[in-house]
Amino acid sequence: MILVVTGASQFPFDRLLRAVETLSGDERVVAQYGCSAVQPRNAECVDFVPMARLAELVREARVVITHAGVGSILLCLSNGRRPVVVPRFKRFDETVDDHQVESSRRFAGAGLVTLVEDPSRLAEAIPTLAVGDEFAVPTFGEGSLVRDLRGYFQQTIETRSRPRP
Repeated sequence: MILVVTGASQFPFDRLLRAVETLSGDERVVAQYGCSAVQPRNAECVDFVPMARLAELVREARVVITHAGVGSILLCLSNGRRPVVVPRFKRFDETVDDHQVESSRRFAGAGLVTLVEDPSRLAEAIPTLAVGDEFAVPTFGEGSLVRDLRGYFQQTIETRSRPRP
């Protein structure tokens, strides 16, 4: 399965979702489209997904394509997936500034994500990813800040993944 995540932004990400329509093949595609008007014809489309279900979908997916939101990237990494990241750009009115471009380039430079800045090249990035390829999150030396952040994110994911009574 290919999972596409646009996040919870109030800005649409139609460029990414149009590119999803160019993906060919028989593989199941699930697209979380948020507030975008575009819903790819070749995908099962949902506007938003509860965090626990999103974490399950990430673990089930062969490939996760996501906007460059730090939370979405960390969700992928903490669930053993190296995401294909497509950053939002201010010039396309997809965000308030280009922070996603900057952060996605840093994640790519660290070898943590596959960066695709031009969604028209999305299909080229997918075949290079192996089926079931797991990704181990590096420790970066485990300084106190890294340990604290890792603990916080793990606790947040576990808390949000628990069924509500």
